[in-house]
Amino acid sequence: MDADLSNYRRSYEKNELSLSKSPENPFELFRDWFLEVDEHFPEDENNAMTISTLGLDGFPKNRVVLLKRYTYEGFIFYTNYNSEKGRAIQANPNVCLSFFWHGAERQIIIKGKAEKIAENLSDGYFESRPRGSQLGALVSKQSEVVESRAVLENKLKRLEEQFVNKDIPRPDFWGGFMVKPIEFEFWQGRANRLHDRIRYKLDNEYNWVKTRLSP
Repeated sequence: MDADLSNYRRSYEKNELSLSKSPENPFELFRDWFLEVDEHFPEDENNAMTISTLGLDGFPKNRVVLLKRYTYEGFIFYTNYNSEKGRAIQANPNVCLSFFWHGAERQIIIKGKAEKIAENLSDGYFESRPRGSQLGALVSKQSEVVESRAVLENKLKRLEEQFVNKDIPRPDFWGGFMVKPIEFEFWQGRANRLHDRIRYKLDNEYNWVKTRLSP
């Protein structure tokens, strides 16, 4: 197989990112960008983000997860703690998040440390999920080999019968992680590949230092 993609080109000309006009706190710029893309591109899953971890096998791995909450402290997503990414995070909490909003020609890359959130917060979110999603968390031994889809569907059917007219408890192997940033990079596509890149980095006194990077 040989596919030449060298002619795939696009000129980015929708917006610009100024060092002097960007806020001093990167969380505020994240909030502003997220609200803008969510308003102008509501058909997209704008809370989809790629998380990169260093696996137990020594290889980095990326996968897409859904951001469920963001605060001035960090970014929260939920997963099976026994999954490949869950075990990787617990062994090495240094992770990287990235958002790519192609419609707005914007990208955000966030380095940080992930930690489990409080159990009551995971309980509250689990209770808010549709019953099908709650049962799905019980069904799947995430990342483990499964013989067939029929195995999953049969287990789901048994659990549906087991929990008829009953609350579904959050399993202790499922819950949230919060990624607490130490660095943000905001990328705005520009013409001629001279993209705007603004980096925010925590210094030793936990102040955000803002700089422009070469594209």
